[in-house]
Formats: sequence, structure tokens, C-alpha cells
Amino acid sequence: MTALTADEVEAIWLSLKIAAVAVAASAPLAIAVGCALARARFPGKVLFDALIHLPLVLPPVLTGYLLLVLLGRHGAIGARLHDWFGVSVAFRWTGAAIAAGVMAFPLFVRAVRLSIEAIPRELDEVAASLGASRWQRFWRVLLPLGLPGILAGCTLAFAKALGEFGATITFVSNIPGQTRTIALAIQSLTQVPDGAAGIGRLAIVSIVLSLGALAASEWLARRVVRRH
Repeated sequence: MTALTADEVEAIWLSLKIAAVAVAASAPLAIAVGCALARARFPGKVLFDALIHLPLVLPPVLTGYLLLVLLGRHGAIGARLHDWFGVSVAFRWTGAAIAAGVMAFPLFVRAVRLSIEAIPRELDEVAASLGASRWQRFWRVLLPLGLPGILAGCTLAFAKALGEFGATITFVSNIPGQTRTIALAIQSLTQVPDGAAGIGRLAIVSIVLSLGALAASEWLARRVVRRH
């Protein structure tokens, strides 16, 4: 097995950056939505839950197309972003991060929701009886006890974002140095007669990164459980 080429290293670093940005940007909203689905009661909750998980069942290419329609240069939102702020995300690495974040978001939310639902409601009631406000109960009860689920959600979202393909290639195309992630680099190498070696190298890197993320999350979750 030969060493990684410059293009492969570039694709790996770009994948890591896109996945990290996607997870970091979606984390606050995923935690809020997961807590709301676990604890709150409001009209249309079932429909809201279904919409959150829609990217899991839609074809990824369709999700990418919808992002292009909304956030493309001439899209409903993208046109205004460009005209008002000079911001364009289509066919850029930022757009790839958005696509990866959208595809990973349902997994993040689900992990947070399951973790919060496992916390006995009696703890909320005891904290409320002691005078804790809703925000205090969130920061001092739900968030610390739900941290293992949040870490698991981060891991799942990162792994999903790292391997995202369909929505990314539809929304931002396959541009070397700009949007060509590991998954897109592998797809490009399938079109090259001698690309098997490069595919093998990138496959090994993908497996190592995914296993490393899972191992780190498990270690952190165990430390949190022991601490609490």
C-alpha cells in the first residue's frame, strides 16, 4: 500500500473540516429539538417529529436538490443571501457542510431524545419543587444527565457527515479542493482505470476515522456516567 497522494490528503482534511463544522453548527439546534420532542407537549408534535426525520427516508439526491432549490444562487433563500449579504453556499465547502449537517441532523436529534427520555421525570419535579426554573432544570439536570446521549449524537452525526455523498454531490457538485470529500474522491476514483489503490487507501482512512470517533465517544460517555 503506497502513501496517500496530495489529492487524497486534501480530501481527508476537507472531509474532517466539513464534518466538524456540520456537527458544531447543528449541535445547539439538535439538543433543543431533542429535548423538546422528549419533554414538551405541543400541537403537531407528531408531524414535527416526522419532518425532522424526513432526510432519513428521502433519497439523498432529492434532499440535495431541495437544498439547491432553496439555497442555490437563484434559490428562494440563496438569492436573498447573495443579494443582501454577498453570501453563496452552493458549490462551496460551506454548502457541503450544510448538506452533511442536514443529513446527520435526524440521527443527532434521535440520540438526544432517547437520552432525555431515559431521565426520570421525577428528577424534574423534585428540582421544580425546590424552586429551580425551567432553564435551571435544563442546565443542571437534563443536560448533565443527558450528556452521554449528546456525545453519542455527536458521534453518529460526525460519522454520517463524514460519509455523506448523495446530497453533497447534488448540492455542491464534486469540485477538487472545494467540495471533494472522501466519499466524492472515492466516487471519482471509480472512474479511473488504476483507481483501486486510491480507493483502498481512502477506505482504510474512513474506517479508522469512524472507529476512532466511536471509541472516543464511548470513552467519554463512560467517564460522564462514572462522574455522575
